[in-house]
Order: sequence, then structure tokens, then C-alpha cells
Amino acid sequence: MEMTAKELAAALGGTVEGNPEVVVTSFAKIEHGKPGQLCFFANPKYEQYVYTSKASVLLVNSTFEPKQPVQATMIRVQDAYAAVAQLLKIVTEHKRKHRRHRSLLSRVAWSAKLGKKVWVGNFVVIGKHCRVGDRTKIYDNVTIGEGTVIGKDCIIYQGVHIFPGMVIGDRVILHAGCVIGDDGFGNSRRPDGSWEKIEHMGNVIIGNDVEIGSNTTIDKAPMESTIIADGVRIDNLCQIAHNVVVGKNTAMAAQCGIAGSAKIGEACILGGQVGVVGHISIADNTTVCAKSAIIGNVRQGGQTFYGNPGIAHKTYLRAYAKFKQSGE
Repeated sequence: MEMTAKELAAALGGTVEGNPEVVVTSFAKIEHGKPGQLCFFANPKYEQYVYTSKASVLLVNSTFEPKQPVQATMIRVQDAYAAVAQLLKIVTEHKRKHRRHRSLLSRVAWSAKLGKKVWVGNFVVIGKHCRVGDRTKIYDNVTIGEGTVIGKDCIIYQGVHIFPGMVIGDRVILHAGCVIGDDGFGNSRRPDGSWEKIEHMGNVIIGNDVEIGSNTTIDKAPMESTIIADGVRIDNLCQIAHNVVVGKNTAMAAQCGIAGSAKIGEACILGGQVGVVGHISIADNTTVCAKSAIIGNVRQGGQTFYGNPGIAHKTYLRAYAKFKQSGE
């Protein structure tokens, strides 16, 4: 990356205060900024570094009014945090060269159909009748099972395993080691107390613009589908059981566990290590704080839950205050 402040402002729809020709070649946190680097200021807690940073360029909100002189060239944008995300995307797209490549160490079935400029790394196995969309990049040691359909502009990182018959949309990112479509934890108990495995014949359907973290597992359904809707973000080390439905633009942090047939609404946020029991529904725009457990239906959207079992956040805080007082 090498851009002038003027070029950055044009790309981000901002205005320059200072030297428009100053050049930046990398990014840094505002407290670590050095000449030639770009930093951003969006959190008032870090204002002290605005005046001491050695960075060449600072992205700031258009409403920011400095209390002291600022050495760096400032680029004023409507939302500095969002502008950084936009800039990182621009730089990443510039670096990413779309070209067709198929490693001689890969194994692609004759009946598989790969789109234009698909990149296939070492030791990749693509099964019969698979379809892979244009410009998708498949890194080393990935396994894609027979009959799987993968959309355009996807990134599938090292060691991902996709079982047969899965459906994955456009612009999906699967991080290293995640597993899509293994059997769910389905067993029925025999009269003698032993377990009978329930065969899983369904699949997983992943929508567009989904990102799934490293070593996350999404189980296929015994019948029908486990569904991850458009825009979902799932962090590392999460477990999504069979027949779960995750609504559009929902995000869950690391180590969440969602039991079978649970339905999570749209635009929900689940903190780290949240647990959700099976066969319940959670309404849209629900927030569940870290380490909480949801054990019953959430019918009204827009609520925040905390605790185990999860209860309304304000109720939890009042109960916790009384709990503390009881020990005094």
C-alpha cells in the first residue's frame, strides 16, 4: 500500500487538513503511529494520542475539534471507524490478484465444474459433480465433498472440510479448520440403555456474505437443512448443531454452542460462550451477554439477556446487587 492523503480522502469521501501529498505505506494503532503510517481516532479514550502520535495521517470524525495542535495530516470523514474498515477492504482487494490456478498436487473430479479464475491449492480434493463459482480461492488441504455447490468470490482457508451435498453462497469466508456438514449428535436410546445412531441425510445451506471462524463446526440435518442465512458472522470454535436456523446478520462470538433445532432470529448478537438449548426460538435483535444460557423461547425482540439461565439484563443487575448485599 502506498497512497497520499489526497488519494485516501478521495477514496473515503473525506476532506484533508494538512499536507495532501504526504504518503502512507502501512497502518498502526494511534498509540503506536510512526512516520509513513495511517492511524484512526474514533474513541474519545484515545484523544491524548492525537496530539502525540508520530503518524503521517490520522483519520478522524468530521465533528472532531482538537484541543491542541495536531502534527499529523488529518482526513475528516463521517465515521472514522467505518472508514478504516472500508480502507482495509480497498487495500485487500488491490492485493488480491484473481487468476486461475490449479496445483498439480490437487485432485479435482472430472465431473466437477470450476468457474473462471478459481484458485486451487496443494492437496485439495474436490469431489464429483461439485460446482465452484468464479474467483473463489481454495487454499491447501481442503476437502470438498461430492455434489457440493460453492458460489462466487469465496475464500476457503487451509484445512476446511466440506461434506457432500452442502450449499454455500457467494462471498463466503471459511476460516482454517472449520467443518461444514458433519453428522449431528443424533442418537436414540435402545431398551437396553445403549444408543442407536440416527443417520443424517440432510445438508447445510450457507447464504451470501457469511464468515465462519476457525475450527467452528456446523452439523448437517438428519432431514432437510441446517441454515445459516445471509450476512451471518460466526467466530472461532463455535458449535452449530443439526437443523439450527441462524437468521440474517446475526453475529456470535467464540465458543458459542447452539443445540439442535434452535431458531435464532435476525440481527441477534451472542457473546462468547453463550449456550442455547435445542428446539427453542429467539426473536430478532436479541442480545445475549457472554457466558449466558438461553433455556426457553424469547418471543419479544430487542431485549438483552444475562446469566445462567439468562434473564433480562436489568433484572439480573438488580438481583446481583441484592446477592452482593446479602453477604455483607
